[in-house]
Amino acid sequence: MRAMSTSRIEELLGDDAGLLTHTSTTIDKSKLHLPGPDFIDRVWLDSDRTPQVLQNLSWLQQSGRLSGTGYVSILPVDQGIEHSGGASFAPNPDYFDPSNIVELAIEGGCNAVASTVGVLGATSRKYAHKIPFIVKINHNEFLGYPNAFDQIMFSSVRKAYELGAAGVGATIYFGSDESRRQIVEVAAAFEEAHRLGMFTVLWCYLRNSGFKVDGVDYHTAADLTGQANHLGTTIEADIIKQKLPEVNGGYTALNQSGSYGKTHKKVYDELTTDNPIDLTRYQLANCYMGRAGLINSGGASSGATDLAEAVRTAVINKRAGGTGLISGRKAFQRPRAEGVELLHAIQDVYLDDAITIA
Repeated sequence: MRAMSTSRIEELLGDDAGLLTHTSTTIDKSKLHLPGPDFIDRVWLDSDRTPQVLQNLSWLQQSGRLSGTGYVSILPVDQGIEHSGGASFAPNPDYFDPSNIVELAIEGGCNAVASTVGVLGATSRKYAHKIPFIVKINHNEFLGYPNAFDQIMFSSVRKAYELGAAGVGATIYFGSDESRRQIVEVAAAFEEAHRLGMFTVLWCYLRNSGFKVDGVDYHTAADLTGQANHLGTTIEADIIKQKLPEVNGGYTALNQSGSYGKTHKKVYDELTTDNPIDLTRYQLANCYMGRAGLINSGGASSGATDLAEAVRTAVINKRAGGTGLISGRKAFQRPRAEGVELLHAIQDVYLDDAITIA
């Protein structure tokens, strides 16, 4: 498939085309550990990661259409548990079959596929040597009544290793009542994964009804998600998955009715602006200035606007200094050819040398 032109990307951005020319005056790009072909030798070689972990990270970066760029495009399909099989796959029932999930990732030029132990275990002998597998080891069980929100272990790191996974993924609901237990569980799991030679990916999500203040939802606030990233990097996640920041000032809002956490006025006066690239760069700064790669999520499928939304997210992530995108529902909740086209469009942003770090 022919790569998307810069002019087509600009057309899809529409009123947001200014994202392509924004100059960041917050955290200078020279201070960031930016993606590139030499990222593992330049950044990870000094760490405590074993040769086997570095080998799997290298395989991740050498796979798919983005091979050799330092950027990654990952297809995540764990929504059959996180939401439900019906909510996730009714739009395209083909994806009830795990083989179609892996084949979409391969045909879509992705660096890796992330899914449940069931999905990847059902396809491991056929595909685990063809594309890096990332086994998501915990999930939110969403069948109990009333619904509850808690990430619990569905599999083990050892099982992921045995089925041939290159990496493991997990979610922590930072800010929730259960987050302390989840931090301990996931930290131990990541330590074991590194011992066995697998890289680690953390979904750093916020979850607390108190994060909604005066009608504003601060679950995607740059300052709060940035701190979630910082905690995730602290337990040695090699890659941080985070939602794109849509607001800022979560600490400020939560301190209006009591004492909550700690922040600094420079976070808002100097280290961020209202521009989404600058807000995302603050998320990246909390990933040890990019030593852990920041990938933003593609979000839910909106239908006709999915392509434009995916391209916009990719532009923001790349220009902020991020490592790539992890996009699922926008790709698999449509016919295969359209899903492949959307994944390729995301990758085209990272392949376009005209789109540079802000």
